[in-house]
Amino acid sequence: MTIDETSIPTDRDRVEDAVRRARHAARWWGGLSHDDRKNWLLEFKSVVARNSASLVDVVREETGKPADDALLEVMLAVEHLTWAAKNARRVLRERSVLPGLVSANQAASVRYEPMGVVGVIGPWNYPVYTPMGSIAYSMAAGNAVVFKPSELTPRTGTWLADTWDSLSAPHSVLQTVVGDGAVGAHLARAGVDKVAFTGSTATAKKVMATCAETLTPIVVEGGGKDALIVDEGADLDAASEFAAFGAMGNAGQTCAGVERVYVVDALADRFVDKLVARVTDLRVGDAADAQYGRMTLPRQVDVVRSQVEDALARGGRAVVGGPESVRPPYVDPVVLLDVPEDSEAQVEETFGPTVVVNRVRDLDEAIDRANTSKYGLGASVFTGSAAAGRRAADRLRVGVVSINSVLGFAAIGALPFGGVGDSGFGRIHGADGLREFSRVKSVTTQRFAPPLNLVTMTRKRRDVAIARFLLTKIHGRRRR
Repeated sequence: MTIDETSIPTDRDRVEDAVRRARHAARWWGGLSHDDRKNWLLEFKSVVARNSASLVDVVREETGKPADDALLEVMLAVEHLTWAAKNARRVLRERSVLPGLVSANQAASVRYEPMGVVGVIGPWNYPVYTPMGSIAYSMAAGNAVVFKPSELTPRTGTWLADTWDSLSAPHSVLQTVVGDGAVGAHLARAGVDKVAFTGSTATAKKVMATCAETLTPIVVEGGGKDALIVDEGADLDAASEFAAFGAMGNAGQTCAGVERVYVVDALADRFVDKLVARVTDLRVGDAADAQYGRMTLPRQVDVVRSQVEDALARGGRAVVGGPESVRPPYVDPVVLLDVPEDSEAQVEETFGPTVVVNRVRDLDEAIDRANTSKYGLGASVFTGSAAAGRRAADRLRVGVVSINSVLGFAAIGALPFGGVGDSGFGRIHGADGLREFSRVKSVTTQRFAPPLNLVTMTRKRRDVAIARFLLTKIHGRRRR
């Protein structure tokens, strides 16, 4: 039998077919009331939760993370799905606004309407939690979603779409298309109304360039080089425990994890001793009791090795591990001290279970050093002073700040998440996340004829004279 190769769908065909189906689904989904969409999404949430053991197994098999970490990820995703479903009506309802004196004859309002179809390109490090920040909020805002998971975690993405289909909804409001970066490029070109991308900064720039071809808007969550600051009065037990989790959890493969620590000199020795004690005997591997697993992306091992070697060559010291910690596909914990601020380990994203601890004079120096990074995703501050914590939050050039914790924002649905600089732009989660996937429409209704009719080709001199008088008297007054 001869196979007609022209009849085999290409990646582009698969993506365009999915977007066409999504466009049809969006008309039905966007036409529902907020309450109807909420009910569908809460049912989706319930099915995900009831079948979470199956999803945890898939995530574990694809990423190598321990089952407990996969379970935590699913729990966080469900929390955000629930918040988006329950709060979309309140956040996106039509709002009246004050028209001001000049337009007092107008009634004015702001509406938030579905965009239509959102293309979501997800990462491999948190293949459920991270894309759900775009999927859930897009759907709650009334959009259909075409999801392209990482080529390293395709079954996780398929699991989510299959679970939606199990609800027997009239249309596939959530679809998954699998494949490599070329599939993501096809999705960006397929006529979607917005792209939500999570991944490296370098890849984000390529996706943005593709979106620019059709002026498709995009929200980007890129990489991070997050700092943890230990200030005077900090609880060193808590700071070291959170630092260990932020740096080593998920094998360090967390965009908003801890990669740099700045600790005031007076506390540095005690902090380092506590951190070393917490990470020295961490269990690494695929065993059921492992505390973190393999590096999901094989080539990331070389990045970790290069940064550790560069840090040591530049005068840094390893108090836990070293180059020998890199044993593919695993990397054992590495703690480095006194690493120059311009070294690779301090400048470039590591995405591995290593952390640099450097001493600083005081909180202000720590903030200044933290802000030198081209990234600006998140930061953590441990301090015994509420005022110092607020001052640090004010000055840190990042999108999220956790005071006396790490990743404290992750489970709070109301908090928007995103970064600045090379960490991206736009926001997911919270009210800002719902509006991120909405089209804003302003509406005015003239209630009566304007007292001063200036919007006409036949203005009266009297109206212009009065307008000039009001402009001078009302807006020209000096303010002392």
